[in-house]
Amino acid sequence: MALTIYDISKKAGVSIATVSRVLNGSDSVKAATKEKVLRVIEEYDYKPNAYARGMGLHSLRTIGILCADSSDLYLAKAVYFLERELHASGYESLLCCTGYDLTDRKNYIQLILSKKVDSLILVGSHYVSGKEEENEYIREAAKQVPVMLLNASYNCPNVYSTLCNDQAATFEATSSLIRAGIDDLLYLYDSNSYSGTKKLQGYKEAMKRHKLPDPSSLIHYYGGRTDQIEAITDFIQGIADKGITFHGIVASDDSLAVGAVKYAKKNGLRIPQDLAIIGYNNSMLTACTVPEITSVDNRLENLTLRLVQTLLGVLAGEEMPAQSVFSGKLIQRGTTP
Repeated sequence: MALTIYDISKKAGVSIATVSRVLNGSDSVKAATKEKVLRVIEEYDYKPNAYARGMGLHSLRTIGILCADSSDLYLAKAVYFLERELHASGYESLLCCTGYDLTDRKNYIQLILSKKVDSLILVGSHYVSGKEEENEYIREAAKQVPVMLLNASYNCPNVYSTLCNDQAATFEATSSLIRAGIDDLLYLYDSNSYSGTKKLQGYKEAMKRHKLPDPSSLIHYYGGRTDQIEAITDFIQGIADKGITFHGIVASDDSLAVGAVKYAKKNGLRIPQDLAIIGYNNSMLTACTVPEITSVDNRLENLTLRLVQTLLGVLAGEEMPAQSVFSGKLIQRGTTP
């Protein structure tokens, strides 16, 4: 099997960015390092393909973007920001909507790599699994091109992560309601992705830090479609009908928070006096209810801008941080005290 730029970097003991600079004839590489890389290239008769040369003359200036579901408000907005920034930087993009199935994700990555793209952007945290064997396709792709992760983190050569600290943001959102005197907080979530797991950890950490009872009975996973608000409302009603008492709801997504507002209205509950609600993503949905929804702003536009900046640096052969982490911000509106 032909060697990749990833293999050369490992054998030379340098970063992929350094190999890229050597291939592109950059003067910024120390003579000794350059000699070491060239020695490995000569020993293994390495012939770089066109898209391994980053922003050199042979670059195809095309980026592959993969997202699970383009109808998802968060993912759709992320793709819009990414394509806007890439286009402004002189790059075209190819978009694939992969769905959530692992086999489909693998097949779509192979498809888009066959188009000889300069890099891959995986939008959303669903692409990173807690099971290491399910991340093999990311490691293999990273041996061919830089892989950029939006709102997920994965430690692997030639993989670059840009994300919001969802755990800390959810911790602070939950703590804000506890400080307001609400200790029976229902937690609603709809994903076991990297981001979903971090948010859940943030909620649990806040409950523990404030010395509240085990919240297991207050944690509920909604497995339906997030665009079916009536189904979300019925789901929350079902929890209440089981005798579970709650005066606050922390939701992992704004759509779940909209369902919570509708549940409160149906039951004649005052918001926020009888039921306080916090959503996540600070999407346009927060303005679609009365009162408007308090939500965590995970600074999506900033994330996408930083990701593209990191990508351009990598393709230029520069040393770039493997991980960039942003802090979320709680935007207070009418559903919280």
